[in-house]
Amino acid sequence: MPETTPRGLAGLAFGGDYNPEQWPERVWDEDVRLMREAGVTMVSVGIFSWALLEPAPGTYDFGWLDRNLDLLHANGVRVDLGTPTVVPPAWFYRAHPEALPVAADGVRLEFGSRGAICHSNADYRAAAANITTRLAERYADHPALAMWHVHNEYGVPVSACYCDSCAAHFRRWLAREYGTVEAVNEAWGTAFWGQRYSCLEEINPPRRAATVGNPAQALDYRRFADATMRENFTAERDILHRLSPGVPVTTNFMTALSQCDSVDYWAWGRETDLVTNDHYLITDGRRTHVNLAMAADLTRSVAGGAPWLLLEHSTSGVNWQPRNPAKTPGQMARNSLAHVARGSEGAMFFQWRQSRRGAEKFHSAMVPHGGTDTRVWREVTELGAAVEALAPVGGTRTEADVAVLWDWQSWWAQNLDWRPSEDHDARERADAYYEALYDHHLTVDFAHPEADLSDHPLVVVPALYLMTEAAGRNLREYVENGGTLVVSYFSGIVDEHDAVHEGPHPGALRDVLGLTVEEFSPLLPGERVRLSGPGGAGLDADVWTEFVVPRGAETVWTYADGPAAGRPAVTRHRLGRGTAWYVSTRPGAEGLAALLGQAVEDAGITPRADLPRDVEVVRRTGESGTFLFVINHTAADTEVPLDTPGTELLTGERAAGRLAVPAGAVRVVRLGG
Repeated sequence: MPETTPRGLAGLAFGGDYNPEQWPERVWDEDVRLMREAGVTMVSVGIFSWALLEPAPGTYDFGWLDRNLDLLHANGVRVDLGTPTVVPPAWFYRAHPEALPVAADGVRLEFGSRGAICHSNADYRAAAANITTRLAERYADHPALAMWHVHNEYGVPVSACYCDSCAAHFRRWLAREYGTVEAVNEAWGTAFWGQRYSCLEEINPPRRAATVGNPAQALDYRRFADATMRENFTAERDILHRLSPGVPVTTNFMTALSQCDSVDYWAWGRETDLVTNDHYLITDGRRTHVNLAMAADLTRSVAGGAPWLLLEHSTSGVNWQPRNPAKTPGQMARNSLAHVARGSEGAMFFQWRQSRRGAEKFHSAMVPHGGTDTRVWREVTELGAAVEALAPVGGTRTEADVAVLWDWQSWWAQNLDWRPSEDHDARERADAYYEALYDHHLTVDFAHPEADLSDHPLVVVPALYLMTEAAGRNLREYVENGGTLVVSYFSGIVDEHDAVHEGPHPGALRDVLGLTVEEFSPLLPGERVRLSGPGGAGLDADVWTEFVVPRGAETVWTYADGPAAGRPAVTRHRLGRGTAWYVSTRPGAEGLAALLGQAVEDAGITPRADLPRDVEVVRRTGESGTFLFVINHTAADTEVPLDTPGTELLTGERAAGRLAVPAGAVRVVRLGG
């Protein structure tokens, strides 16, 4: 079995992307001196360096990289060594212009950015394998090498290409997946609009057409594009495993950013030795720390609950949003340690030294333009000491309370054209349900719809439009065996081919929910409906309503007005030893929190009413003990009750009874220690 932890790394990882090629070699000595000062333990090197390593076809220059890796090793810094295959050199594209990707409208993209790759192109695949082989042969035994880093952020900014090479590759993929053109016709429903094919050679990618194309074809092309990128990753990974045995291989994911919705990370997580993730705050006015927690929980879940590694985040502001505010004092540490609380084996940044040139020169870094006499640098060194103090946490696992079902392929299908309402956003519903669980102070595992859910007393399905029959059976068995299920509207509607399940909505879920839906009735912009509930309680909702018919379920909340007035809005179905809830509309945040509170009671979960809002309490447990992370995102000092006394690792103080956590601070208690 391949190793799953960075080789030679004694504690947690702390450091970032290091691009020495951007700087004169006279700067390198200062870099390693500052790395020692900051407590850096690992850096990522070489990710964008193909043009320097192979300046002409078959001509190699490894001297600069040799010197840099030797210098890092001499200063005790481990290396996450990149294969630079995300940006082939200009000479490669001059020789092979067909390796540049073609958009759906037929326009071929140009060289000059990053990630502009046709992943089906044979010349690219051969060149990528060659440079990976050369690197592995040279550095497999280098004493600084901790792990290998393949490519960079697959799917960003290009995942799918629509060229003729991809068309031929797509047909081969269809032949493997379906066997015959008749099976493709059946899966895609090509009888509609006369789209039937007589042979696979007639099939092209879903290029720009006169109007909306076949949604099942578009969904399969998303699967094909994802699988093609994954083929290229595994090809490089296998070279590294063969030539550099015992060194883990990873590639950096972006699990919770909508910018990278083209990758099925459930499939990718099974292919990496160590799951790593990049996360950047989306500063759009929402509570950014909630999205951060969601990203960390989702990454840990992709890793199967095992420890993972935050490979990139920012020390302060980024540069690619419309507005890029700086992080407030202390926010860098809170962000970093919140990831550690939820399973990360350290905190890495993009990047070590802030660039003077290029597209990301205004992206923050560990060493900012202002140098070491800056708040950012002082906070970096303080964080380095904190990460070092948390070394005992390494290898432990985060404990979760509930599960949320998540499926990238359902997200792909939901986002195809011509759905009942463009105001329904499956990702928005996932965010909303996660935030409500967060505010109940519940730690979340994410799970694939067909995964074993028996360890979770509560399972939430925020918006799962695509659901297989197997997933439907899985949820029915879960409830029958005593689980509590909460399902949001427009879930269970279609199968894996985007075909509506036979019979009434909600297809794969109607039995477990004990109801049918006669008709969807989305609301117009600005329209709202009122719901009436137990004891005359009321709440507002918008975007979506349905004509729900109970088939065994009891009505808990009713539409008081709107198109479905007098009909059930929220139902509860007892099935076997468990309970299934259905929410057929989009309630506001307070209403959703109240509804989930009822389901939490059904699941027998004791709520943490003693914890203030925006104070996270998360546990990691393993052979080295149990560690309680308390992260105070508020501007007020707080206290958190401790059932078990222990030692606070960041201050060295004993903690018992109640743990004081200053405003904006983090405390980590080793319980019983």
